[in-house]
Amino acid sequence: MVKNYLKVALRSLLKNRIFSLINITGLALGIAASLLIMQYVSYELSYDNFNQNADRIYRLKTNRYEKGVLSTEWAAGVVSIGYLLNENLADVEAYARLTQTSGVFSRGDIEFAESKVYFANPSVFDVFDTKILYGDKETALVDPSSVAISKTTAQKYFAKVDVVGETMYFNKNRPIKITAVFEDVPQNSHFKYDILASWSTMAQGERAQQANSVWYWDGYFNYVMLKEGVNPEEFAGKVDDFVEAQWGDEMRENETWMDFDLQPLRDIHLYSNYMMEAEVNGDGDAVYALLGISFFIIIIAWVNYINLATAKSMERAREVGLRKVLGSLRGQLIRQFLTESFLINLLAVVLAFGIVVLALPSFARLADQPITMELFMQQGFWVGLGALFLVGTFLSGLYPAMVLSSYKPIDTLKGGAVSGSRGAWLRKGLVVFQFMASVGLIIGTYTVYEQISFMRNQELGVNIDRTLVIEGPSVRDSTYQEKLTAFGDVMEANANVRKVVVSTGVPGRSVDWNAGGIRRQGEPDTEGKQYRVLGIGYDFVETYDLKLVAGRSFDESFGDEGSKILFSRSAVRQLGFDNIEDALNVDIYFWGQNYTIIGVLEDYHHTSLKENYDQLIFRLIPDASNYYSIKYEAANTQEVIRLAEENWARFFPGNPFEYFFLDDRFNEQYKADQQFGSVFTIFSGLAIFVACLGLFGLAAFMTAKRTKEIGIRKVLGASISSILQLLSTDFMKLILVSVVLAIPVAYYGMEQWLNGFAFRIDLYWYIFALPAVLVLTIALLTVSFQTFRAAKSNPVKSLRYE
Repeated sequence: MVKNYLKVALRSLLKNRIFSLINITGLALGIAASLLIMQYVSYELSYDNFNQNADRIYRLKTNRYEKGVLSTEWAAGVVSIGYLLNENLADVEAYARLTQTSGVFSRGDIEFAESKVYFANPSVFDVFDTKILYGDKETALVDPSSVAISKTTAQKYFAKVDVVGETMYFNKNRPIKITAVFEDVPQNSHFKYDILASWSTMAQGERAQQANSVWYWDGYFNYVMLKEGVNPEEFAGKVDDFVEAQWGDEMRENETWMDFDLQPLRDIHLYSNYMMEAEVNGDGDAVYALLGISFFIIIIAWVNYINLATAKSMERAREVGLRKVLGSLRGQLIRQFLTESFLINLLAVVLAFGIVVLALPSFARLADQPITMELFMQQGFWVGLGALFLVGTFLSGLYPAMVLSSYKPIDTLKGGAVSGSRGAWLRKGLVVFQFMASVGLIIGTYTVYEQISFMRNQELGVNIDRTLVIEGPSVRDSTYQEKLTAFGDVMEANANVRKVVVSTGVPGRSVDWNAGGIRRQGEPDTEGKQYRVLGIGYDFVETYDLKLVAGRSFDESFGDEGSKILFSRSAVRQLGFDNIEDALNVDIYFWGQNYTIIGVLEDYHHTSLKENYDQLIFRLIPDASNYYSIKYEAANTQEVIRLAEENWARFFPGNPFEYFFLDDRFNEQYKADQQFGSVFTIFSGLAIFVACLGLFGLAAFMTAKRTKEIGIRKVLGASISSILQLLSTDFMKLILVSVVLAIPVAYYGMEQWLNGFAFRIDLYWYIFALPAVLVLTIALLTVSFQTFRAAKSNPVKSLRYE
């Protein structure tokens, strides 16, 4: 019986080649797109799942308040909280405390500047599921000047993995002993490190004791692993009670409050974007938006099948009647039509697999994910493929099978008793759903494009063009200031170089130097506020074309500039001045010292337009060693790089020459949004194509059913344009309904997405009008292609039809 079902199903596919091709192609594209997106989503959702105790691990986010108003949220918060909770609350099984550092590591002639370096306490290996390959995790980070390094780091310096007991040097002059080698941290980790140095290496003596009690040092990641069965909500309440008991009186006195949020380990990658994140995190909303697109695409493909199958039911009504007269039961008919669905979906799955194989490398580059051919070795891929196949077979095949098998033989064999209106409302509803989804996706794509373009083309208020930035030297000696001056002089002597300036930060990177308690001289401690502090050298303001709106900038000719300071416009407002001129020559108290405000700079976008203007303070630090910014002439970029590298080796030997172009680095802030926009655009376009593919098939079928009517109208004098209008009107009505329904839904969704940006576009009418016109045009062309052929045909042939 199964053989007979397959034979009849195959004959039906071959008889209706066009419709079979449309169905198979649409389903294959839908399945392939869904598989690719689901792999992307699956990877994003897999972050930190490799930790066996991930469900019990939480990061402590620090929230700081000033007079009841939330001022800052820190991913890397206070130094002592993890340690104190571990010591005082029985619910904590272990804690990890880490803070980042960097420097030059070397062994003989091999040297590299390492940035993924963290000081960590010994129990970090109890919290994070890091596999120790060599060494003892219990003692690896106990002694001062001991480090644990990754497998890749060991191979980079020693060309082997078992290097426990070997010695490396930090910044040339400090020997460090390797006490453990661990497996590389997986790519799908929100926290990646290559070298872990013992906490005691950093925190020795009095500072080590302070690190276990103070709460005002920021810049430290704190994780706690709760004991089995501990309720995290109840534990969060205990943390609040502990903070109140420990620092409540002190914070109330200063009117500066602090509390902590527990961030589940698995949520950090997708839902955390706070100060001093360890890595650039993802976007949970974007991930689920793409997951929604994948469902829309596959549902649109299944809808195509249902639409065409129910439309074709009028042609197959007589076949059903004959089968029933010959003794076929309804169950047998349902199995027959489900077999056809099975065969179409099977062929679609095979074709989809081929599309995935071909598209995977390009998609992996587009999504910037390590998706390789190993994907096909994963059980999850085949489970997903099998699920789409089985669900597609039943969902897309069951309704047409039920409709076809329900015809009464007497009516079908009389001919004409089965009306084309049967299932018409369902078909119309499905077409509306398809194009409603398509219009919504295009509006979303257009909005994302407009927002990204707005951010990239907006006036920043700072000149980042033609700027080469060198990572400052880690290896320095007492002659550093003289070498810095000599390096700048030699570089500026070249006609291709306009200026060399130093700073503790550059645009495109968040200002991690956060200072609290800053207030006007004479004001009480309770008036202290938090600011971001940027250390700059002379000429930084002029070199970066920052706009001075009041006062002056730093100038060597004045002398005693070390006690002067610059504020941004937002910083002056936070200090309490509505008129910026009033802030000039005001003395402020800053970390135990007095400074005088000599100038106010216009606000500028130090980071992306996702963030609001920072309250920035600019301190003069002429020997800053974090970044060297070189302004150069665009026509001689390579010459400037060569010159800089040559003089770097001359003045700062032992320091690797690492540089980047500032405009490129600044635009990297939008990389995730651009990737999201690209993926969104491609798959939205694919959804439209699949929807139009179904519309093409439906239009072809409906035109064929009205061939005789077209011939009669032509004989009676109807023009081609009137026939096109007649055949297209019904479809256009459905598309218009789709547009009307899609616009409010898309507006709400895009408004929610744009609210995540401090500087954003407005949703103007054309953002909705252009996608609507585009979809209407595509749909009209799709329908017209079929109807024009019928309208142009010889009416004599039309009247011979049937």
